[in-house]
Amino acid sequence: MRTRDVIAAAKKRERFGKLVPHILLVVTSLTVLATLGIVYTLLKETFIFFTHINVSDFVFGTEWAPFSNGSPAFGVLPLLIGTLKIALVALLIAVPVGLACAIFLSEYASPKVKKIIKPIIELLAGIPTIVYGFFALTFVTPFLQTLIPSLKLFNALSAGIVVGIMILPMIVSLSEDALSAVPATFREGAYALGSTRFETAIKVVIPAAVSGIASSIILAASRAVGETMIVSLAAGSTPAFNLDLTGSIQTMTSYIVQVATGDAGYGTTIYYSIYAVGFMLFLFTFLMNRTALYVKTKFREDY
Repeated sequence: MRTRDVIAAAKKRERFGKLVPHILLVVTSLTVLATLGIVYTLLKETFIFFTHINVSDFVFGTEWAPFSNGSPAFGVLPLLIGTLKIALVALLIAVPVGLACAIFLSEYASPKVKKIIKPIIELLAGIPTIVYGFFALTFVTPFLQTLIPSLKLFNALSAGIVVGIMILPMIVSLSEDALSAVPATFREGAYALGSTRFETAIKVVIPAAVSGIASSIILAASRAVGETMIVSLAAGSTPAFNLDLTGSIQTMTSYIVQVATGDAGYGTTIYYSIYAVGFMLFLFTFLMNRTALYVKTKFREDY
């Protein structure tokens, strides 16, 4: 009787084992279908937009004024410049600080200290972005205005700094993982040749982990480009085709928020413009993610 039960249980496990790949295939297919549905929606609505607006005027235009009563302008470059301003300031903050934190956690911190500090840094990733937005508007901007009196209430500088703080955990976590994955024999060989711990980290460990570090930076940049709430609250809503960081700007994501909140009626050119901007944002982030994958594959070290 006991043997019969064991055989029956084994058959059940075998049937379940054969069923698992099919379940996983269905789940994976749903993910792919969702992605294809998003791309189809963006392409469909973007095509309708370009039946009203010339593609070259949209891509190369330097004026974005869709709500103008006289002659609406749909040149996306001001939105693109605003988005790149935020991403650049964010990376200037997050990359050096993030790499420094990753090097400390990987090369200097004891297991006890690492166990305390790393979760605290990663806790930043769990803070809602709207909280970051209010932090930028009510704390960072007033503080910067004491240093830069000409700084406007809504500006690219404070928004970019706070976005940099937001993406910091991504760079720290991924870079630290890449540095920790470098074999201990690399460090031991450097120490045997008389290198200090700092020289070992800079000249041996970082070059060996460059693919993971570069991927983390590119992914963080992609996250900064797609940020919505911080820039909507702290950066303003004034499209500007310039390099000024002290004035109000508008990014691609904040424009989508502006229109999606009801400033344009369904079926209008302004309504379809959010899909065109969204599709451009999709292409931008897609290319950055593909670049991160290429860098990780191209410079990956097999230890």
